[in-house]
Amino acid sequence: MTILVVGEIQKGSVREASYELITFAKKLGGDVKGLIIGSGCGAEAEAFAKKGAGSVYVADEPALANYNVDGWTRAIKAAVAASGATTVLISNTPSGWDCAARVAAGLDAGFVSDAFDFADGAFVRRVFNGKLDAKVVSSAAKTVVTVQPGACKPFEGSADGKTEKLAVDVSGLKAKFVETKVAAAKGHDLTKAEIIVSGGRGVGAPEKFTEVIQPLADALGGQMGASRPVVDAGWLPHEYQVGSSGQIVTPKLYLACGISGAIQHLVGMKGANYIIAINKDPDAPIFEVAQLGVVGDLFEIVPKLTAAVKAAKG
Repeated sequence: MTILVVGEIQKGSVREASYELITFAKKLGGDVKGLIIGSGCGAEAEAFAKKGAGSVYVADEPALANYNVDGWTRAIKAAVAASGATTVLISNTPSGWDCAARVAAGLDAGFVSDAFDFADGAFVRRVFNGKLDAKVVSSAAKTVVTVQPGACKPFEGSADGKTEKLAVDVSGLKAKFVETKVAAAKGHDLTKAEIIVSGGRGVGAPEKFTEVIQPLADALGGQMGASRPVVDAGWLPHEYQVGSSGQIVTPKLYLACGISGAIQHLVGMKGANYIIAINKDPDAPIFEVAQLGVVGDLFEIVPKLTAAVKAAKG
């Protein structure tokens, strides 16, 4: 079995999530090959090859200098043809989830999205907002899989690697890069916070964030965060969201209140130095990453904790 790992360049270097794909590929077994797509990306391909990707195909074309869904699809299909890969691993980043399904359709391949593990011959993904794990087995000759960033540790080994120029037909691309627009910062930068108190759907209502979650964050001298369901419901603006589609945070202390712990949220906060989780469900996935777990009603626990912090501070 040959596994093709699609690397992604971010700000001039191969992003960490791409090295996580190599760790994931090792779980599958087989021969690992890599792919780097871009323009003038030889140095990044060399680095990828020497850090676990082995033989790396380089789709180096001026037309691929910026992400282009049509160009990426062609490059990945060309790499599959050249390598004979039966499994393609792509990070579940905006670029990855944009092109992966198209690649799968073009290869007439099976498709698995948001996988975070591989066990017993099956890809594992969370469903029903993280309440259940589903094992998925593809019966197709080829399979395309997107893997959640943060699901594995980046591959830390080193190996002899080589790069090989990959010919990709970029004529007549149907998509064209125009520009990148970065949203203006709105003053709630959780990435710099040392203490974050986050609330999830278990908080129950938007006003409860002001009444229960914010006071604890203020007492601790930290900031308030939230999970994606809270933001999707319109209870708090997007800049409060912690997770793969929000902000990735690494505070000294992270308190998760009423958050079940979907993999998308865990990706955004499991790098915290110390995690405390408060949830009524003893089987909530958030307890898997917490150093301290409290099974109970957050509306009883959080106000008492806030009072205790204020008393300790005098």
